[in-house]
Parts: sequence; C-alpha cells; structure tokens
Amino acid sequence: MQKIQIYTDGSCLRNPGPGGWAALIITNGTKKIISGREMTTTNNRMELRSVIEGLSALNATTFAIELFSDSRYVIHGITNWINKWQLNNWKTSTRNPVENQELWKQLIILSKTRNINWIWVKAHSGHLNNELVDKIARKEATLASVE
Repeated sequence: MQKIQIYTDGSCLRNPGPGGWAALIITNGTKKIISGREMTTTNNRMELRSVIEGLSALNATTFAIELFSDSRYVIHGITNWINKWQLNNWKTSTRNPVENQELWKQLIILSKTRNINWIWVKAHSGHLNNELVDKIARKEATLASVE
C-alpha cells in the first residue's frame, strides 16, 4: 500500500476574522501544496478545512495516510470525541450543539473510506513541514484580510 503524508494547518488573524488554511501532500517524495482563505471564519474552522481539503485532494482511497496536525481540536475530535457527539445527536458533554458540525460530517465521510493515522505535532517546534503549512496558512489569512 502506498504511503502518503499530509501536513495541515489553519490560521485566523482574529477569532473570528480573516483566515487561511494549507495542506502539504507528500507522495513518493513529490510535494504538492494546496491552500485557501475565507474572509470571516474561526481558527478551528480553518484547521478542519485544511484536513478536509488535504484528504479531498487525493484521487484514491487505497493509500496509507499519515495526517499531521498541530490542532488538538482536530486530532481529539476525530479520534475521540466524534463517536460521542454522534451518539448524543451532535451535542457535547455539556449538552451544547457541536460547533462546525457540517465540517465534522464532511471529515467523517472522508475518513471512513481512508486508512488514516492521525498524528498530533507540537506547533512552532521546528518541524519543517508543519512550519511550512503554518507560514502558508498565515499568508492566506493575511490575503483574506485585504480582500
């Protein structure tokens, strides 16, 4: 099975405010960067968007994917909280509606057909690929602020 690495990050200048996301996809040593921005969003939405777009950019589902994110919200959400949210009709443990449900639902669909190893990396710790997507996501957020 072919192995793919995806590094993701989201950024928001204010929360809410202009935001950006970026994903670096590495396949057989080839690197592809995708990115985007929104004029009004939140950091958590951009973190989720980076993962969704990174996974959506893959043409096939037969890869072993290592997905790296510095967002505990994304990693804990998809590996731990998501099942309880679904069982509780998209309510948190405090009975409040789960935020960003439409994005979580997109991520569930993408995750079910892929073999993903979810890996948390510490932000701003010198990990080159994480630093790269952070820089691109911040640039996208800056561009969104002037549109």
